[in-house]
Amino acid sequence: MEFLVASAIGITMAAGVYLLLRARTLPVVLGLTLVTYAVNLFLFITGRLTIDQPPVLHQGHENFADPLPQALVLTAIVISFGMTAVIVVMALKAYVESDSDHVDLHPDDHGEADS
Repeated sequence: MEFLVASAIGITMAAGVYLLLRARTLPVVLGLTLVTYAVNLFLFITGRLTIDQPPVLHQGHENFADPLPQALVLTAIVISFGMTAVIVVMALKAYVESDSDHVDLHPDDHGEADS
């Protein structure tokens, strides 16, 4: 099970980096989202993979799931959602102002370098 989870994290991270290196805004936003998912999954896995275990110490259970990575991932999900919303708004504003969705558009290419 650990191999499958590690492979899923690696594949998700690789796909995210590939999309981040594209020169269009939508693939960059999707790539950033995939990288965020991979990091969140990695943080979640740092608390060990346990199935049917209580999240805190409970009488009668010797094993338990570590609740700290779960709390960290919950916070990271909220932060990444806000970050994605800001990036989408910035991409939309750049698209409206430049009529292009290239992320590396030079101001001289559009003819409005001084504005």
